Amino acid sequence: MIEDKAIVFVVDDDPSIRQSLRLLLSSAGYCVEAFASAKEFLESEHDAPAPACLVLDVKMPSLSGLDLQKELKSRNYDIPIIFISGHGDIPMSVQAMKNGAVDFLPKPFDDGHLLDAVKAAFFKDLQARSDRNELKNIMQRLDSLTPREHEVLSYLITGMLNKQIAYELKISERTVKAHRKQVLDKMGVNSIAELVRLTEKAGFKPAEASI
Repeated sequence: MIEDKAIVFVVDDDPSIRQSLRLLLSSAGYCVEAFASAKEFLESEHDAPAPACLVLDVKMPSLSGLDLQKELKSRNYDIPIIFISGHGDIPMSVQAMKNGAVDFLPKPFDDGHLLDAVKAAFFKDLQARSDRNELKNIMQRLDSLTPREHEVLSYLITGMLNKQIAYELKISERTVKAHRKQVLDKMGVNSIAELVRLTEKAGFKPAEASI
């Protein structure tokens, strides 16, 4: 089950709220780490290897929850955030959601609603981790290609025929076929359509034909 390893980070300056959240989330089977301020969270080791999410109070002294959300974004630290607030209003919730928050719950919130939001946040984090791992794998495969194979790949994903690629690169069609096979093998695909999908995910740009 996802709850066995998932971590919930709680950031709230109210000790009673932190304690009640710790009890609720722990009773649901989650690991919980609580912090009294956004600054304390930023200074901690919070790069969790397991699925994680952040339950974050909006109104806090010094650095607010919205400020923390922006700071994490600037650091490319991608963690699903659930905002809680006793002072929440529509503009704040809209801003939070626009910046990628999973949910915005006003205090006092229903325990079931919070647990549902946490579960949704974990699945979002799992998907993001899966996407990052896939991209890393694609980049490793691209790095295994020779410079010439990179060139051939850039033409293959345009849909050009072997003879057209041969003309563009001033090599024989037979050589193109050999490189094509190597590219497909190294990229772990069986078709050009699959090759296009992988290169699009990696942001690999197709070549521009001279004809």
